[in-house]
Amino acid sequence: MSELANEVCLPCRGGVLPLTRDQIEHLLASLGGDWRVVEEHHLGKLYEFENFARALELVNRIGAIAEEQNHHPDLYLSWGRVEVKVWTHKINGLAKADFVLAAKCDAARQEMA
Repeated sequence: MSELANEVCLPCRGGVLPLTRDQIEHLLASLGGDWRVVEEHHLGKLYEFENFARALELVNRIGAIAEEQNHHPDLYLSWGRVEVKVWTHKINGLAKADFVLAAKCDAARQEMA
């Protein structure tokens, strides 16, 4: 599990620049897993499950984390699949908090095993 999962999502107040490509690549490497960066704008990952109930369980876990961290990803639920997209809306791009939340999503998935 990434050390990022132990950090707290610090709120972005706006007025700051999104992460640079080098910063994104460094944080992405520390995430591990199958996270992808889309157009240097957001992070995305697809989790797959054996049924709808397990996928819904992950959505509920991520939802609780999002509320606790006050950082809310887009979640797409379908049979056996959960797609997560995360970015910082106030800067319309990526901030460190997005990588922290991504790591917390992975930790939530690992806890389900």
